[in-house]
Amino acid sequence: MGARCSKFSLCWFHSHLKPSVLESSDLETGAKNDGNVWPSFTEFSFEQLKAATSGFSSDNIVSEHGEKAPNVVYKGKLDNNDRWIAVKRFNRLAWPDSRQFLEEARSVGSLRSERLANLIGCCCEGDERLLVAEFMPHETLARHLFHWENQPMKWAMRLRVALYLAQALEYCSSKGRALYHDLNAYRVLFDQDGNPRLSCFGLMKNSRDGKSYSTNLAFTPPEYLRTGRVTPESVVYSFGTLLLDLLSGKHIPPSHALDLIRGKNFLMLMDSALEGHFSKDDGTELVRLASRCLQYEPRERPNAKSLVTSLLSLQKEAEVPSYVLMGIPHETTSSTQQLSLTPFGEACLRVDLTAIHEILEKIGYKDDEGIANELSFQMWTSQMQETLNSKKHGDTAFRAKDFATAIECYTQFIDGGTMVSPTVYARRCLSYLMSEMPQEALGDAMQAQVISPEWATASYLQAACLFSLGMETDAQETLKDGTKLEAKRNKS
Repeated sequence: MGARCSKFSLCWFHSHLKPSVLESSDLETGAKNDGNVWPSFTEFSFEQLKAATSGFSSDNIVSEHGEKAPNVVYKGKLDNNDRWIAVKRFNRLAWPDSRQFLEEARSVGSLRSERLANLIGCCCEGDERLLVAEFMPHETLARHLFHWENQPMKWAMRLRVALYLAQALEYCSSKGRALYHDLNAYRVLFDQDGNPRLSCFGLMKNSRDGKSYSTNLAFTPPEYLRTGRVTPESVVYSFGTLLLDLLSGKHIPPSHALDLIRGKNFLMLMDSALEGHFSKDDGTELVRLASRCLQYEPRERPNAKSLVTSLLSLQKEAEVPSYVLMGIPHETTSSTQQLSLTPFGEACLRVDLTAIHEILEKIGYKDDEGIANELSFQMWTSQMQETLNSKKHGDTAFRAKDFATAIECYTQFIDGGTMVSPTVYARRCLSYLMSEMPQEALGDAMQAQVISPEWATASYLQAACLFSLGMETDAQETLKDGTKLEAKRNKS
């Protein structure tokens, strides 16, 4: 497990909060796929991508119109690992200027967000132009909204899609990429956890001089019809059409929807499958937001930041994982349920901080592998005595559940630098969790593991921190590691 610490290395870790309170600045991460960090933007060879897609086999095509699409998207897998990728192969005449294509691809490839299906590479050889992105295994929004088989998308999930999409647009705007070409329900994809992501492909035009909109004219921003130019306000208009999709479960032309809204017949817009599953106030607010996005004059439309603010207040089931709302099987969850969890593991799975506190109190310092005993004969300087006193005061505060004081005292002990105790890091970790500081808590749990790589407690606490941060997949994996380490120790 010691080697796995790099997976959550401190240089990688960025602030993650519950889905409902993520700001655009919190969404920039080393984008993850199946719990691993994607590398920085890479230029692939044509042969690599040809091999990854089985020779661009028609069986691997995942784009909407199959082989008839002007630019075809394939599913593939790179030779050097088992990660799935999406490869978009452009029409041979799309980007004649290779330098322009590379500049544009590198710019989009510099973005990294949990709200995007991130661009991880490209290929520019001869007249071949290809983009490589994270593969999203759970289809498109269009499929889940318009062509569902088992159950219609739940109201809470529709609100989450709207928020995550707005956050993606806000993030891109903050990075100077406010233009998105042909935003529609086929551009919204679902990852392995059922979370909606915005496809990075729409951040690039389909060609150097190509059209930016390929959808029906009835859904095209009015100013684009006049000027042929995409603006940030045009993207907000398209976002409004997506809100109509989410409200109605159908692809309704904006003009028809606006007529219903002006006639105060907005309930006629609503998907009949949602009847009785949403409040009138929430429905009214989403309709109002859609109508603001669809204003004829671009200057009268809201910006991405205000869209996020409006949608945050509507999130009613933020704690429920997306895969649960979507009814998507989740392999990691089932594999964890099959584990025989110890009481410590169960407490971390539930993020039961009170139970974890009781367990840490009971364990005491017996797992410090001689470090605590070593402290007893190192009390021969006043500095050492001072350091030991800060630990002693920290333990008293920890026992009394005065976690602010415990953090302060344990920090004095750690900053003293003369002694190292994984248990002190574990106790400060829980004190941070109790104080709603999960990012700091994760740092301490990781540090405890650096000191004692085979210590199950460090893994368990990492899992509790990751659950608190909404990083479900990573938390489940780390919980499994803790369980294995504890079982290994019990056998020895």
